[in-house]
Amino acid sequence: MANRSTKRHGRLRGKIWTQRDRFGNDIYLTHERWDHIIDPDNHPDVEPYGDHLRETIRLGRRKQDPVIPNAYKYYREFADLPEGMNHLVAVVVFRRATDPNGLMHEEKFIVTA
Repeated sequence: MANRSTKRHGRLRGKIWTQRDRFGNDIYLTHERWDHIIDPDNHPDVEPYGDHLRETIRLGRRKQDPVIPNAYKYYREFADLPEGMNHLVAVVVFRRATDPNGLMHEEKFIVTA
């Protein structure tokens, strides 16, 4: 992952990575969302566990949000998280979007962890 200073100055944009989940969905993480996740006001403790986040998408269990049906929580247990924590949870949104050519496609991206 890029360092915070670079991201905060807006030099990096777009996707950091895309990972296929167990269900065949290609889910991506953007620099903007990663910066949001590790912000000191949110979840800075997740920063050392970027690889765990990707593994959570790739191999984790998934549960649909009962209130927001296009949002899913992916979660996976890890033994090396800080004391008192045993799972990493990622919230992924699935949405339909229109590309510049007017074609519809699905976007699946991490909003927070």
